[in-house]
Amino acid sequence: MNNLFIRLYLDEDVNVLVADLLRARGFDAITVRDAGQLRATDAEQLIYAVSQQRTLVTHNRADFEALVQSYFSSGQIHYGIVLAVRRSPQDIALRLLAILNHVTAEEIRNQVRYI
Repeated sequence: MNNLFIRLYLDEDVNVLVADLLRARGFDAITVRDAGQLRATDAEQLIYAVSQQRTLVTHNRADFEALVQSYFSSGQIHYGIVLAVRRSPQDIALRLLAILNHVTAEEIRNQVRYI
């Protein structure tokens, strides 16, 4: 499947309001709750995101940087990870919109972005 637009998957740490704000702007954003993935480990969250070709958004920088390194070392692909500093849901949504409006799904593949 070749998607132009980034499809987001927000992990448990990210306020669900962020997904609501992005969906209101027409973007595809789901939460772990939407996906039935509550309480899954970080590794399981990333596996799920990859299986759905979604970019994972998280506040959990340390754990996901380690997972990305593991993916890189083993030649596994992922569909992007956005590591967000804790801010208001509105601010995080605005920062994500800057990515969503200027970066394609192909461009974010195997990339890590910091917001």
